[in-house]
Amino acid sequence: MATTTPKAPAAKPAKPATKPAAAPAVVPAAPSVTASAKPAPAKKAVAKKPAAKPAAKKPAVKALPKAKVEKPAKPKKPKLVRDSFTIPKPEYLVLEELKQRAAKLQKATKKSEILRAGIKALAALSDAALLAALNNVPAIKTGRPSQS
Repeated sequence: MATTTPKAPAAKPAKPATKPAAAPAVVPAAPSVTASAKPAPAKKAVAKKPAAKPAAKKPAVKALPKAKVEKPAKPKKPKLVRDSFTIPKPEYLVLEELKQRAAKLQKATKKSEILRAGIKALAALSDAALLAALNNVPAIKTGRPSQS
């Protein structure tokens, strides 16, 4: 019997660990002082309660992502494409002139912005006007210019 009594106090420290989580663990502590057979059933009940508690914690974690979903989604940036092309020097100088004109109008622009604006302007043209604009541009040999 003396050996069973030290085992019962060893089991009691396990109960205080569950006491902060659940108040019902305090009630079985009083009967364990009067009889050593009663703490064993209380241990089983305490063992079942912690199994249920992690399930209670999981929904609380799931509630946090739901709050994040309510935030407005950031608009996706358009995918950019990098390309290189050959352009005659006089037309390249026109790009520089257009940049300077935009700067005088208090609008600093880049070459790519001027090209994109030109593409939008061409897209807005009727079919006949687009064909006329394309006929005014001479075809050039593709590839890198020669070093000479």
